Amino acid sequence: MSVQISPSILNCDFGHLADELEKISNADYVHFDVMDNHFVPNLSFGVPLLEKVVENTSVPVDAHLMIEDPDTWAPQYAEAGAASVTFHAEACKAPLRLARELRKMGARAGIALKPATDIIPYVDILNEFDMVLIMTVEPGFGGQSFIESMMPKVERTREAIDKYGLDVSLQVDGGISRATIEKAARAGATNFVAGSAVFRAEDAYAEVDTLRKLAQEAC
Repeated sequence: MSVQISPSILNCDFGHLADELEKISNADYVHFDVMDNHFVPNLSFGVPLLEKVVENTSVPVDAHLMIEDPDTWAPQYAEAGAASVTFHAEACKAPLRLARELRKMGARAGIALKPATDIIPYVDILNEFDMVLIMTVEPGFGGQSFIESMMPKVERTREAIDKYGLDVSLQVDGGISRATIEKAARAGATNFVAGSAVFRAEDAYAEVDTLRKLAQEAC
């Protein structure tokens, strides 16, 4: 399986955005967390900052929308240049329609599940998405501890993707570090979001390579 590392810029120094993005120029995606202080108890970025990120990196941007009413707002992130837009199943009214709209706009469409949300109700529509995100923390804040009990859900999701022969990336987000990435890879994840583990490392560029190597060896 092809491994992808997606550093979350939630923990970067926004006073030196271009420099911070250069530190992760070897990443597969730049993970851009959008929080509205309604769907999750935190407030982060919006479309204007995403546009600046897109302008300052050649790495494709993966927008993770932890917001209410993604049916209305998600297309704006695709229009602003996000290569991938992931919205939460718990917040979306018409996930199939939204996924098709995002794909029509040229963006990859992802669906995200909070820890308490089961994958089973979404198995029959996985073919409508390019990525499934299994949250390995409660969404809303960076730096949380990895919830290892999410690994069976990752395994069930991997089994469903493989059973139907789907070209769907399986992403995990939350508490991903050198200590946890191998567990997630063995469970079947292929795309790994790491925030503090990358930007708090002495060398963020080298840390991206290290995490990728650990995941590749564990697959």
